[in-house]
Amino acid sequence: MSRALHDLANGTLFGVALNYQGLLNQRIAEFEQAPYQKPPVKPVLFIKTPNTRNSHDGVVLHPHGERLQPGPALGVVIGKSASRVSVESALEHVAGYTIVNEFSLPEDSYYRPAVKAKCRDGFCALGPELVPHDQVANPHQLDLKLFVNGELRQQNSTTNFVRGIPQLIAEISEFMTLHEGDVLITGTPEGRVDVQPGDTVEVEISGLGRLVNHIVAE
Repeated sequence: MSRALHDLANGTLFGVALNYQGLLNQRIAEFEQAPYQKPPVKPVLFIKTPNTRNSHDGVVLHPHGERLQPGPALGVVIGKSASRVSVESALEHVAGYTIVNEFSLPEDSYYRPAVKAKCRDGFCALGPELVPHDQVANPHQLDLKLFVNGELRQQNSTTNFVRGIPQLIAEISEFMTLHEGDVLITGTPEGRVDVQPGDTVEVEISGLGRLVNHIVAE
């Protein structure tokens, strides 16, 4: 993790589940069943705890007997406190963008993301650097790719967000202040893959570089 990123992205890591249209569409039928009855009307949030922090070129431990899945995502780094901000002014609170690989064990429920599945040591890699907000022409038109051992395994675009970044910031800051240094993990697209010990996992987002991590048996 570059020094600038380490200093500027040192707050709480907020994850947003189900923020890609394809993923939401896959789940619609399930949400219409009990106990939910309808899809979520507000962002489904989870926290990546401080112990999950990891960096570019960092090692991720593969828990014995479990499946491990990387989660390529665009990270939005908050640059100044945001409380009850409007959609129109939301991007004024963004310092910049980085790549996130939000590792987790496969989950049964999107409504109750499991701490045990998401919050293991090293399960949230950020990097390689922070790209300032004004150097990203449109954060809603970025290609996102996941490579395992050099092979493209997952691909999507931030054009497919369910909620754009201004809407996420506005809806979250309605009930909770986002502070300078907090990171909003804007969601992982559908099609997550399993990785194994020995794998090299890379996430590439256009204009933000490539985040590399190495999977090692626990």
